[in-house]
Amino acid sequence: MSEQGLRFLCPNGHLGFAPSKRESFDIGAATKPHFYCCDSGSSDIGPGPLGGDYSVSPYEWQKHDLEMMLVAARRQEVPMIIGSAGDTGTRSRVDLYVKIIEELAAKHNLPPFKLAYFYSDVPAAYLKGKLAAGEKVEGLDGRSDLTVEELEQTDRIVAVAGIHPFIEALKSGADVIIGGRSSDSAIFAAPAIRLGYPEAESYYLGKALECASFCAEPYAAKETVIGEVTHEDIKLTAMSPYQRCTVASVAGHAMYERSNPYFEYVAGGMLDMTNCRYEQHSEKTCRVTGPVFVPVEGKVKVKLEGSGKVGERYVGIAAVRDPYTIKNIDQVLDWAREQVRERFGDEGYGLYYNVYGKNGVMGPLEPIKETHSHELCIVCQGIAPTAKMAEEVTMTGTRQIFYARLPEVKGTAGTAAFGFEEVLPASAAYKWTLNHIVPVDDPMELFELHTIEVRGAR
Repeated sequence: MSEQGLRFLCPNGHLGFAPSKRESFDIGAATKPHFYCCDSGSSDIGPGPLGGDYSVSPYEWQKHDLEMMLVAARRQEVPMIIGSAGDTGTRSRVDLYVKIIEELAAKHNLPPFKLAYFYSDVPAAYLKGKLAAGEKVEGLDGRSDLTVEELEQTDRIVAVAGIHPFIEALKSGADVIIGGRSSDSAIFAAPAIRLGYPEAESYYLGKALECASFCAEPYAAKETVIGEVTHEDIKLTAMSPYQRCTVASVAGHAMYERSNPYFEYVAGGMLDMTNCRYEQHSEKTCRVTGPVFVPVEGKVKVKLEGSGKVGERYVGIAAVRDPYTIKNIDQVLDWAREQVRERFGDEGYGLYYNVYGKNGVMGPLEPIKETHSHELCIVCQGIAPTAKMAEEVTMTGTRQIFYARLPEVKGTAGTAAFGFEEVLPASAAYKWTLNHIVPVDDPMELFELHTIEVRGAR
């Protein structure tokens, strides 16, 4: 295995967020990869699931993907690795996935196997201790360094695992690994680095493969891709019959969503993609060479994510088709805001508007026209300490749209002509309170690793 290269199957860029496609998964499984790997989380879903400790992905969709991977991996007797269990990687989500794995093992009467899992939850007291000792917990993406005040606004914190917990789990002989919150690239890089492959190629493999079919074209989600790493290169191959991994699709995916597209920060260093070379290896396969890993000196730093509750939330939806109201929608919303202010004052709540359709419509193969569309959809969000207050803030902010006093409006209908509104309860509102890095003496310091034997066969 170490001499010929390692092959990884990734069926989904976010396990369970939408079900993985069966056809391309079966095609990939038939090639007998050495590892089945998938990340199950993201900060893209916002701070609510972390703060509220729930999943945004339906239970059955998560179970569907876990079942496909578990059965195939155990049939081939190769490791299966999952990171960021249940969308957020909190303790409750890890426990949920461990339970699902145990139930699936019994359902399919699988032979006994070793399951490793780790928690990523970080107590606020741990960070308060760091701050009290004078250690700096550095903010990312323009945030200031962590303060005690920010910690006191935080309901839940997770550390983002690098390669270390996965390597320790593999060393223990784990056949299946369920990880808490994790770096998506680390899930793939860890097995390769443990088996002696270069860090640069291993991390690049993870970066390119973690979103599965997003690195292929034409665009399609939830399709399986196989990634192979050797000591000299990385190869990515689309398993879907209608997709290919091309120079454009792989390079584009590797460099997206960062201010500097050629650098990716990973645990213990930085992946430099400045000198990467992309070539079409075969019709469905792109070959990549040239990534460089630059280690960072000093203590390992671990990323932290934290979320805190802001208040209860309601959402209002209004539609407006009256041309004069549409033309003056900014003044209409100012009116509605003022009515909320008269009722509730200036503080102690939040009122937010999103207006869809304001800047016109786009026709087939035409640029956006700088004209007003014939209809607007206005989404109003009200946030307050109690659900009752949030409902009234939202209802006032939504309904007053149709009572706005505009010049030149005559008659009793006012601006309510051709409109409707609806106010609905929504999940509580949360905000990101931590996007920081903390230095640690031991890379495993924030991760609690456990192993159990799962006996499916009776």
